[in-house]
Amino acid sequence: MGLVGKITELFGSGAPDAIGLLEEDHKKVKKLFRQFESAEGGRAKQRIVAEAIKELKVHAQVEEEIFYPALRNVVEEDKVDEAEEEHHVMRLLIAELEKMTARTSRYDAKFTVLAESVRHHIEEEESEVFPEAKGKIDEAALGERLLARKQELMQRNGRGRRPRKATRASRRSQIRRRADEALR
Repeated sequence: MGLVGKITELFGSGAPDAIGLLEEDHKKVKKLFRQFESAEGGRAKQRIVAEAIKELKVHAQVEEEIFYPALRNVVEEDKVDEAEEEHHVMRLLIAELEKMTARTSRYDAKFTVLAESVRHHIEEEESEVFPEAKGKIDEAALGERLLARKQELMQRNGRGRRPRKATRASRRSQIRRRADEALR
Protein backbone atom coordinates (compact mmCIF):
# COMPACT_ATOMS: atom_id res chain seq x y z
CA MET A 1 0.00 0.00 0.00
CA GLY A 2 1.41 3.36 -1.02
CA LEU A 3 1.51 6.58 0.95
CA VAL A 4 -1.83 7.80 -0.46
CA GLY A 5 -3.49 4.49 0.43
CA LYS A 6 -2.17 4.62 3.99
CA ILE A 7 -3.30 8.23 4.41
CA THR A 8 -6.76 7.41 3.02
CA GLU A 9 -6.98 4.44 5.37
CA LEU A 10 -6.09 6.63 8.35
CA PHE A 11 -8.09 9.75 7.53
CA GLY A 12 -10.82 8.60 5.14
CA SER A 13 -11.27 10.14 1.72
CA GLY A 14 -11.00 13.71 3.01
CA ALA A 15 -7.66 15.45 3.27
CA PRO A 16 -5.86 14.87 6.55
CA ASP A 17 -5.41 17.80 8.85
CA ALA A 18 -1.84 19.03 9.27
CA ILE A 19 -1.49 18.15 12.93
CA GLY A 20 -3.01 14.69 12.44
CA LEU A 21 -0.62 13.99 9.58
CA LEU A 22 2.40 15.07 11.64
CA GLU A 23 1.23 13.01 14.62
CA GLU A 24 1.03 9.94 12.35
CA ASP A 25 4.64 10.57 11.32
CA HIS A 26 5.57 10.80 15.00
CA LYS A 27 3.91 7.43 15.70
CA LYS A 28 5.78 5.86 12.80
CA VAL A 29 9.24 6.96 13.96
CA LYS A 30 8.53 6.08 17.60
CA LYS A 31 7.58 2.58 16.42
CA LEU A 32 10.90 2.37 14.53
CA PHE A 33 12.76 3.45 17.67
CA ARG A 34 11.07 0.64 19.66
CA GLN A 35 11.90 -1.86 16.90
CA PHE A 36 15.56 -0.82 17.06
CA GLU A 37 15.64 -1.33 20.81
CA SER A 38 14.47 -4.93 20.45
CA ALA A 39 16.31 -5.74 17.19
CA GLU A 40 18.92 -8.47 17.11
CA GLY A 41 21.83 -8.25 14.71
CA GLY A 42 23.47 -5.54 12.70
CA ARG A 43 21.51 -6.00 9.47
CA ALA A 44 18.15 -5.60 11.20
CA LYS A 45 19.36 -2.53 13.08
CA GLN A 46 20.83 -0.96 9.95
CA ARG A 47 17.55 -1.49 8.06
CA ILE A 48 15.58 0.14 10.87
CA VAL A 49 18.03 3.05 11.08
CA ALA A 50 17.80 3.61 7.31
CA GLU A 51 13.99 3.64 7.46
CA ALA A 52 13.96 6.00 10.45
CA ILE A 53 16.42 8.38 8.76
CA LYS A 54 14.30 8.46 5.60
CA GLU A 55 11.16 9.23 7.59
CA LEU A 56 12.87 11.85 9.76
CA LYS A 57 14.41 13.70 6.83
CA VAL A 58 11.14 13.98 4.93
CA HIS A 59 9.17 14.88 8.05
CA ALA A 60 11.63 17.61 9.05
CA GLN A 61 11.71 19.05 5.55
CA VAL A 62 7.93 19.36 5.25
CA GLU A 63 7.69 20.85 8.72
CA GLU A 64 10.38 23.43 7.95
CA GLU A 65 9.07 24.33 4.49
CA ILE A 66 5.33 24.41 5.22
CA PHE A 67 4.27 23.90 8.83
CA TYR A 68 6.70 26.07 10.80
CA PRO A 69 6.29 29.13 8.54
CA ALA A 70 2.52 28.86 9.10
CA LEU A 71 3.12 28.82 12.86
CA ARG A 72 5.37 31.87 13.02
CA ASN A 73 2.54 34.33 13.64
CA VAL A 74 0.33 32.12 15.81
CA VAL A 75 2.72 30.28 18.17
CA GLU A 76 5.41 31.72 20.41
CA GLU A 77 8.36 32.34 18.11
CA ASP A 78 10.78 30.76 20.59
CA LYS A 79 8.96 27.44 20.25
CA VAL A 80 9.37 27.42 16.48
CA ASP A 81 13.01 28.47 16.76
CA GLU A 82 13.68 25.69 19.26
CA ALA A 83 11.98 23.13 17.01
CA GLU A 84 14.18 24.18 14.09
CA GLU A 85 17.30 23.90 16.26
CA GLU A 86 16.23 20.41 17.32
CA HIS A 87 15.96 19.53 13.63
CA HIS A 88 19.49 20.87 13.14
CA VAL A 89 20.83 18.60 15.89
CA MET A 90 18.89 15.69 14.38
CA ARG A 91 20.52 16.32 10.99
CA LEU A 92 24.00 16.35 12.55
CA LEU A 93 23.38 12.98 14.17
CA ILE A 94 21.89 11.61 10.95
CA ALA A 95 24.93 12.76 8.96
CA GLU A 96 27.19 10.90 11.37
CA LEU A 97 25.01 7.77 11.29
CA GLU A 98 25.02 7.75 7.49
CA LYS A 99 28.81 7.43 7.56
CA MET A 100 28.62 4.45 9.92
CA THR A 101 27.60 0.82 9.74
CA ALA A 102 26.04 -1.29 12.45
CA ARG A 103 29.51 -2.69 13.17
CA THR A 104 30.95 0.77 13.82
CA SER A 105 31.78 1.55 17.40
CA ARG A 106 29.05 3.66 19.02
CA TYR A 107 26.51 3.05 16.23
CA ASP A 108 23.86 1.87 18.67
CA ALA A 109 24.67 4.70 21.08
CA LYS A 110 24.47 7.32 18.32
CA PHE A 111 21.07 6.08 17.15
CA THR A 112 19.84 5.91 20.75
CA VAL A 113 20.82 9.55 21.26
CA LEU A 114 19.02 10.46 18.02
CA ALA A 115 15.91 8.59 19.21
CA GLU A 116 15.98 10.32 22.60
CA SER A 117 16.38 13.73 21.00
CA VAL A 118 13.53 13.10 18.56
CA ARG A 119 11.27 11.75 21.32
CA HIS A 120 11.89 14.96 23.29
CA HIS A 121 11.09 17.03 20.18
CA ILE A 122 7.88 15.06 19.59
CA GLU A 123 6.80 15.49 23.21
CA GLU A 124 7.26 19.27 23.02
CA GLU A 125 5.47 19.55 19.69
CA GLU A 126 2.51 17.46 20.77
CA SER A 127 2.13 18.96 24.25
CA GLU A 128 2.97 22.62 23.55
CA VAL A 129 3.13 23.57 19.87
CA PHE A 130 0.18 21.64 18.44
CA PRO A 131 -2.32 22.68 21.13
CA GLU A 132 -1.28 26.31 20.74
CA ALA A 133 -1.67 26.11 16.94
CA LYS A 134 -5.08 24.38 16.91
CA GLY A 135 -7.80 26.72 15.77
CA LYS A 136 -5.28 29.34 14.65
CA ILE A 137 -4.19 27.69 11.40
CA ASP A 138 -6.08 26.20 8.47
CA GLU A 139 -5.27 22.59 9.31
CA ALA A 140 -7.03 21.13 6.25
CA ALA A 141 -5.22 23.37 3.74
CA LEU A 142 -1.89 22.83 5.48
CA GLY A 143 -2.56 19.09 5.58
CA GLU A 144 -3.08 19.02 1.83
CA ARG A 145 0.16 20.94 1.26
CA LEU A 146 2.11 18.76 3.70
CA LEU A 147 0.82 15.57 2.11
CA ALA A 148 1.57 16.74 -1.44
CA ARG A 149 5.11 17.79 -0.51
CA LYS A 150 5.72 14.59 1.44
CA GLN A 151 4.62 12.49 -1.56
CA GLU A 152 6.88 14.53 -3.84
CA LEU A 153 9.90 14.05 -1.56
CA MET A 154 9.28 10.32 -1.15
CA GLN A 155 8.97 9.84 -4.93
CA ARG A 156 11.98 12.01 -5.69
CA ASN A 157 14.08 10.09 -3.20
CA GLY A 158 13.08 6.74 -4.66
CA ARG A 159 11.14 6.07 -1.47
CA GLY A 160 14.16 7.28 0.46
CA ARG A 161 16.78 4.95 -0.93
CA ARG A 162 20.13 6.50 -1.60
CA PRO A 163 22.20 5.35 -4.55
CA ARG A 164 24.85 2.86 -3.52
CA LYS A 165 28.34 4.23 -3.25
CA ALA A 166 30.78 2.94 -5.80
CA THR A 167 33.26 0.57 -4.20
CA ARG A 168 36.92 0.53 -5.07
CA ALA A 169 36.41 -2.72 -6.98
CA SER A 170 33.48 -1.34 -8.99
CA ARG A 171 35.49 1.80 -9.84
CA ARG A 172 38.39 -0.38 -11.05
CA SER A 173 35.92 -2.38 -13.10
CA GLN A 174 34.54 0.83 -14.66
CA ILE A 175 38.07 2.04 -15.47
CA ARG A 176 38.98 -1.30 -17.08
CA ARG A 177 35.78 -1.29 -19.13
CA ARG A 178 36.47 2.25 -20.38
CA ALA A 179 40.07 1.36 -21.17
CA ASP A 180 38.93 -1.72 -23.13
CA GLU A 181 36.40 0.41 -25.03
CA ALA A 182 39.07 3.00 -25.83
CA LEU A 183 41.38 0.29 -27.25
CA ARG A 184 38.72 -1.06 -29.61
